[in-house]
Amino acid sequence: MMTLNSYHYYIAAFLLINLVAFSIVIMDKMRSVKQGTERISEGLLFFMAAAFGALGVYAGMFFSRHKTRKWYFLIGIPLLIIENISLAYLAYLFSIGKLFVI
Repeated sequence: MMTLNSYHYYIAAFLLINLVAFSIVIMDKMRSVKQGTERISEGLLFFMAAAFGALGVYAGMFFSRHKTRKWYFLIGIPLLIIENISLAYLAYLFSIGKLFVI
C-alpha cells in the first residue's frame, strides 16, 4: 500500500490552484463576449497568478485567446511563473533542511 507524504499534498494543491486560475480566465472570457455582465477584475487574475496559479492563468490566456494583447499580461504572467518556480524551490530547500533562515 502506498502512503502519501506531504509532497503529494503540495502537488495536489498546486494543481488545484492552477485549475481554478485556468477556470477563472475562461469564465472571464465567456463574460467578455456577453454585454452587460460583470467581469472578473484583472487584479484577481494577477492575484491568482501570484498565488501559485501563474501556469493556469497563462494556459487560460492562450487557450481562450484572452488578455493576450495586454502587454502587462504578456510580460507579467511569465515573470510570475518564474516567481512561482523560485518560491516553490525555496520552500523545497527549506523543507529538506538545506536552506537555513537566520
